[in-house]
Amino acid sequence: MDILFRREWWLPGAVAVYVITAAASLVFVRRPRLCGVVAFGGAIVGSAIVVAVAVSVLARGPIGGPLMTHAASGMAFGYLVTPLAAWFLLVLGLVAAPVALYSIGYLPHAIPAARTAAVGASFNVLLAAVAVVFAAADVITLLFAWEIMTLATAALVATEHEIRSTRRAAYLYLVMSHAGTGCLIAGFLVLASASGSWSFDVVLAGNVVSGRWRDVLFVLFFLGFGVKAGVIPLHVWLPEAHPAAPSSISALMSAVLIKAGIYGLFRVCAFGLGVPDVNWGLAVMAVGALSAILGVLYALAQSDLKRMLAYSTIENAGIILLGLGAGMTAAALGRRQLAAAGIAASLFHVLNHALFKGLLFLSAGGVVAATGTRHLEALGGLIRRMPWTALFFLVGALAVSGLPPLNGFASEWLTFQALLLGFASLPGVARMNFPLAGALLAMTSALVAACFVKAFGTAFLALPRSRAATGAHESLAVMLVPQGLLAALCIGVGLFPGVVLRSIDTVLVSLLGLRVPPGARQTALTLAPGPSGFDHVTPMVLALTLAAAAFAAALLAAARVAGRRVPTWGCGGVLGPGTEYTGTAFSKPLMMIFKTVLRPTREVEALADVSPYFPREVRYRTAIEPVFERYLYGPLTSGILGVADRLKVLQAGSLHAYLAYVLALGVGLLIWLGGKR
Repeated sequence: MDILFRREWWLPGAVAVYVITAAASLVFVRRPRLCGVVAFGGAIVGSAIVVAVAVSVLARGPIGGPLMTHAASGMAFGYLVTPLAAWFLLVLGLVAAPVALYSIGYLPHAIPAARTAAVGASFNVLLAAVAVVFAAADVITLLFAWEIMTLATAALVATEHEIRSTRRAAYLYLVMSHAGTGCLIAGFLVLASASGSWSFDVVLAGNVVSGRWRDVLFVLFFLGFGVKAGVIPLHVWLPEAHPAAPSSISALMSAVLIKAGIYGLFRVCAFGLGVPDVNWGLAVMAVGALSAILGVLYALAQSDLKRMLAYSTIENAGIILLGLGAGMTAAALGRRQLAAAGIAASLFHVLNHALFKGLLFLSAGGVVAATGTRHLEALGGLIRRMPWTALFFLVGALAVSGLPPLNGFASEWLTFQALLLGFASLPGVARMNFPLAGALLAMTSALVAACFVKAFGTAFLALPRSRAATGAHESLAVMLVPQGLLAALCIGVGLFPGVVLRSIDTVLVSLLGLRVPPGARQTALTLAPGPSGFDHVTPMVLALTLAAAAFAAALLAAARVAGRRVPTWGCGGVLGPGTEYTGTAFSKPLMMIFKTVLRPTREVEALADVSPYFPREVRYRTAIEPVFERYLYGPLTSGILGVADRLKVLQAGSLHAYLAYVLALGVGLLIWLGGKR
């Protein structure tokens, strides 16, 4: 019983719960309903323990110990939950528990019953692996958990493996992930060789390498972790994998999985290689700005609801990198207060993005389950048939658009202020990058609002555009409750940002002794990025102002003089679903403005029975050019395959040739080792 009260056992206990639950899922493979309850009920218990671990560390300090020891080999897997790891574990637990509860009601209608056990087991293995990634105390533990995380995710993406596009998405994810893992292995091997240790306390002490080797390692780690974070141009797997996976898995991937890459960027690139170089910070800001603006532009052009949310994930990863890059640049220049503001904004958005994107994917899953389609143009009128889902999706849409008083506003406003503070306080040419990044962030915020006006208006308002939308029905209560929990967190975090900043302050103290500016954590209701005279905002006041305005509008509407109601004039025609404004029409002006970037193509086909001047049907197709796939990864893939084809001559099938290769390798090693002496 004493074990339950020892904090050191909590994280191993959570991992054990996940692993035991995964095994139990396979035991009940022939009873799908019971299997689902066991699998996702166990995931909820494990996630609750993870939240307890995170809160404990943020309140009382780090904990660590062994996860597993192999006596014969002397290999040990250890964990150390630092405040930074605790922050990401908190994100994992807060999102994984609602997603698991949602899956109990969603998966029986989304996948064949025979696959419930495989999905439940993979789900728990993924959660265990991500928890270990965040808490790993050494290189071997991290890489081992990283690979398990990758394989479990690929299995979940390939749930509907009979569909060709799903198999392609899983394969693309595996290829990109293993390319990134290769970069991580190379970087960690260099650090381990230079330090003589596998422990993170040694290899990430900041003084292991110097000079150009630091730059090389930064690039390797940025590529390795950037693939999992989904930042442009390493993003190509993300818009394919998210739509292919079941919606609850998509929520977990967007809210938690990409945070594994973000955690690596914080743990290694920003603070593990010593004080960041100013060029590293500017490069991270540039990649963040590129990901943010291109991510939302690609999202605007989508008519697939889940694909749109996937590109929005790329945009939010960019916003996180903007804050991180600003903090790294400031730390390199010795501006500790500005560094704290940028890092705090980035960590704040890590939490906020997990909450509202998890909510949006769960709401989208309810829509897909009720209608059988992800195509926005086939929806419409769902607010009457799915009012609770519509409400929760609206909360998520307002949050991702950065509108007060929801949580997205708090972190985006803090990011804006950190960028403005950088322009006001930094010397030299580097300061000019901050207002440019701020302008791109402002444009991104406006485009995000337009994107989700399109999504909500097309899917939930007006009249149904198809039989699927007409026959839609509200989701089960077990699917609505998790959405309500995440929506409540989006509202609560937005109204009380000071509470969150106090926890972030604990994280910052562990990172080079940084602290949240005192004005930012004075009250639970106020946000302030820097000096007391710079700027501050109180979301609660904004909320009360908006509520008062809405109440006044309601009073005016109730007191209006009764009028005569007449049908909307339709130029002599009958208004119906076919005459509604579509999502494609809504986004077309913006696509034309940014046509140089998006490179849109369109195809118009008129079908007529008698005369082409009197068509019975007009079909309109539009698409955007996959620039990175065509001009970056296409030539790269062709080059690699070409080299591989030429190297086939080495595998001639001759035993004598293979023996000659071994002999040449042995001689080369002897010469190299002799030369080193």
